[in-house]
Amino acid sequence: MKTNRYPFYFIIIALVALFLGMCFGLLGGLQYIFPDFIKEKLPFNAVRPLHTLFVVSWILLAAIGGIYYYLKSNPTRQFYNNSLVKWHFWIFLITGIGIAISYLSKKFGGKEYLEFPSYYYFPIVLGWILLGINYFKSMLSSFKTWPVYYYMWSTGIVLMIFHFTEAHLWLLPYFRDYYIQNLAIQWKSGGSYVGSWNMLVYGTALFVMEKISGENRYATSKKAFFFYFLGLTNLMFGWAHHIYMVPTAPWIRYFAYMISMTEWIILFSIIYDWRKNLSQEKKIHFSIAYKFMGLADLWVFLNIILALLISIPSINLFTHGTHITVAHSMGTTIGINTLILFSSVTYIFDTEFSFTDKTIKNLKKGIQIFHISFVLFWITLLIMGLKKSIWLFGNSTETFSKFQESQHSLNLAFVLFGLGIISGLGTIIINLISTFQQKQIKNI
Repeated sequence: MKTNRYPFYFIIIALVALFLGMCFGLLGGLQYIFPDFIKEKLPFNAVRPLHTLFVVSWILLAAIGGIYYYLKSNPTRQFYNNSLVKWHFWIFLITGIGIAISYLSKKFGGKEYLEFPSYYYFPIVLGWILLGINYFKSMLSSFKTWPVYYYMWSTGIVLMIFHFTEAHLWLLPYFRDYYIQNLAIQWKSGGSYVGSWNMLVYGTALFVMEKISGENRYATSKKAFFFYFLGLTNLMFGWAHHIYMVPTAPWIRYFAYMISMTEWIILFSIIYDWRKNLSQEKKIHFSIAYKFMGLADLWVFLNIILALLISIPSINLFTHGTHITVAHSMGTTIGINTLILFSSVTYIFDTEFSFTDKTIKNLKKGIQIFHISFVLFWITLLIMGLKKSIWLFGNSTETFSKFQESQHSLNLAFVLFGLGIISGLGTIIINLISTFQQKQIKNI
C-alpha cells in the first residue's frame, strides 16, 4: 500500500473535485432561477469555468490514478520511477489550486473550457509528460503483446499533450489574427481533447472488465481493436460535427457525420457481451463495480440515440447551443465517463480494502438516488432545449426575458434534480473516502 499511495491520492483528489464540480454546477443552476444570486461575489462567468474545471479534473485525475495503480500493481512489469508520480501529483494539485484561485479572482486568459491564464499550460503539459515517461518506460518492452487498453492509454497520453498544445495555438498571431481559422482550431482541439481523455476512460473500462471477468478476450478481440481504431478516427475527425456552421471543407463535415454515429455502438456491444457472459459469482463478488459498469452501458445506449439525432446537420442546426447539447454533454461526462470511472475506483477500493456490508449498502443507496435524479435531470435538459429551439426558430414574438420567465418551473426542476445528483454521488464519495481513511488509520 505504501508504494501505491500516490495513485490513491490522485483518486481521492478526483473525488473531491467531482463534489466541488457538482456544487458549482448547482450554484450555476440557482443563478438561472435567481439571476442576482451572489452575482457580485461570484458571477455566472466565474461559476461556469469553476464547474468545468472541477468536473474535467475529476475525469482526468481518476483516470490517471487508475492507470498508475494498475501499472504499479502489475507483478510482471517493473514500474519505472515512483518519484515522477509524486512530482506529477503535486504539480497537478498546485496548478489546479492556482487555476481555481484565478477563477475566483475573476482572472481569465484562455478560450472556452480552458479559460485560465495561458501560463498554466506549461505545468499541465509537464505533468502529462511525466506520466508519459513513466508509462512508456514501464511498458514499451512488452509492446508486441499489449492488450487493447494499453494502446488506448498510450494514445490518450500522447494526444492529450498534442491537443492541449493545439488548444493554445491561438497565442500565436498566425492563428489568433484569423477569426475562422481561430474558431475552427478552437473547436477542433477541444473535441479532440475530449476524444483523448475518452481513450483513457474507455481503456480503463476494458481493463476493469478483464479483471472482473478474469478473461482477456474482451481486450484482445478483433472487436476491441476495431473499437480502438474507430475511436482514434473519431478523435481525429469527429470534432467536426461541432462546427457544421463554420465554413470548413465539406468532406470533413460528411466524414465527421458518418463516424460520429459509430463509436459508441461498438462500446455498447462490448460491455453488453461482457455483462451477458459474466458469471453470477463474479457479479456478486464485484457487485458495486459491476453495477456502475452496467449503468454506464445503459447511458452509452441512450447517448447513442441522442448523438445520432444531433449529428444530423439539419437537426444540429436547431439543437446547437440549446440545453439539448448540454444533455448530450452530461450524458457523456456523467452517464458514461463518470460511471466507468466509478466502476474503476470501486474495483480498486474493493480489491485493496474489501468493502464492509454497511459500505456496500450505503453505496447502493447512493447509486439509486443518483440514477433516478440523473434520469429526471437529463429529461429536463431535453425539454428545456426543445422549448428554446422552438422559441428560436418557431417565429415567436416573445422576448428573451419573457421566454426565460416561462422556463422558471423547468429551471427549478433542474436545480432540484441536481440536488438529488449531489446527494447520491455525495453519499458514494463520502463512503469511498471514509473507506480509504479507515485503511490508512489501520496502517499507522
